[in-house]
Amino acid sequence: MTLPYRDNVGAVLFNAAGQVLVARRADMPRAEAGAGSWQLPQGGMDPGEDPTVAVFREMEEEIGTRNAALLAEHPAWLHYDLPAHLIGKALGGRFRGQRQKWFALRFLGTDAEIRLDLDPHPEFDAWRWAALAELPALAVPFKRDIYATLARDFARFVV
Repeated sequence: MTLPYRDNVGAVLFNAAGQVLVARRADMPRAEAGAGSWQLPQGGMDPGEDPTVAVFREMEEEIGTRNAALLAEHPAWLHYDLPAHLIGKALGGRFRGQRQKWFALRFLGTDAEIRLDLDPHPEFDAWRWAALAELPALAVPFKRDIYATLARDFARFVV
């Protein structure tokens, strides 16, 4: 049996300077917390949930704010497959990877609004603003193609 993809949404959140918010995964060992441990806010969709609603919900859950304006929705669903050693372990063991709908958003708040500690089990332990072009190098290898696509397709929002 082939495992399905998990439906997921992701946020490319731009600040006023044209940088994007990246966050460091809390479940990465500190020795590995360099390249590959940073990602964009993203998360699973509830059954029947509209992707636009889901992306704002996920931002609030993961980074503590939904104070953003929608700039664009990526026209395609982007997919990634988990590496073989993670199949059956990651994503609850029920999925082979994720099918993601990505959004570009403009952050309307202040840095003080970014809160990683609101969830009892935070996904991230640090965050920072990064250049859009840095995204592929910051991501785990199996997400790099998606991050390269986002860096290319959302480059028009860098000011």
